[in-house]
Amino acid sequence: MKKDKVIKNKSDKIREVTVALTGLNAIDSPGPGVAVIRCLKEMPDFRFRIIGLSYEALEPGIYMNDIVDKTYQIPYPSAGTESLFNRIKYINEKENLGLIIPNFDAELYNFIKLVPKFEALGIKTFFPAMEQFEKRDKINLFDFCKKNGFLCPRDKTIVKIDELKIPAGKFGFPLVIKGKYYEAAVAHSYDAAQKAFLKISSKWGLPIIVQEFIKGTEINLAAIGDGNGNTIGAVPVRKLYITDKGKSWAGITLEDKSLIELAEKFIAVTKWRGGFELEIMRTPEGKPYIMEINPRFPAWIYLSSAAGQNHPAALVRMAFGEKVKPYKNYRVGKIFIRYSWDLVTDVEKFQKISAFGEI
Repeated sequence: MKKDKVIKNKSDKIREVTVALTGLNAIDSPGPGVAVIRCLKEMPDFRFRIIGLSYEALEPGIYMNDIVDKTYQIPYPSAGTESLFNRIKYINEKENLGLIIPNFDAELYNFIKLVPKFEALGIKTFFPAMEQFEKRDKINLFDFCKKNGFLCPRDKTIVKIDELKIPAGKFGFPLVIKGKYYEAAVAHSYDAAQKAFLKISSKWGLPIIVQEFIKGTEINLAAIGDGNGNTIGAVPVRKLYITDKGKSWAGITLEDKSLIELAEKFIAVTKWRGGFELEIMRTPEGKPYIMEINPRFPAWIYLSSAAGQNHPAALVRMAFGEKVKPYKNYRVGKIFIRYSWDLVTDVEKFQKISAFGEI
């Protein structure tokens, strides 16, 4: 008989769980994986064996031995659900996985489709249902917001470069040119819009979303729902430093009841299950426009734990059927500052993950 996925030690206080996570990259647009792991390691009543799931051999988390116990490469999302499931099944046979936490937008479709098969293997998950996932998609965002009373920029989805003329004439410049999953650019002219279209579509494919530009202060909000319409936690952050790709490199927690209420309304409307991030542009008049809804933890999620709300910890508990009390407070004025660090390792490790797909 296969051993239970959650093992209790003799004192019945520390639970041992093997959890697999993606998002081990740490480029200028880092994945959330390492930050999620840091949150999990702060749970006093759990002891985790961390299994990294990587797409490329140079994801730094692979080589962070104090963070990740073992790493397996998995197929890119474009390979489809069957390829992903066969790989996870193999990993599960080796590691007896208790929980999977995917941390990229582009991979979630496949993971959500495979939930019944994961459950049959005894692997827990806690992420949104397909209907929830698709409603907040960039392509559907404007209609979703309009239907539910949220403010959102007007947009136009296009597949041909000539179609840029339509939103350019309707919205005027500047325009925001966005890929379906990642990357965005602000274009101040038609020529710049064409260049952004070609660059982003060549990297991420079609369609391209052309969005009305909203001027204001950029706010990010990390939150987590229980799947029944209840908010378990919400922490808003104002960006202090932004990269040329629009990613937060530093941020500070804010005290703003209206932003918490915005997250609560989103969770109540969607019955969101798991973590997510609202990207908000607050105008000089104080109006919060939802720019994007990311269906997973943000890369800065460790700040939520430092501020008193450990969202990944809450996800783990809910995944294993525990009732979790909502966080009521968080510490205002907590700042995160991202930095780079040269991790030195041996070429043999790189060769091993490249050749055999595991290390």
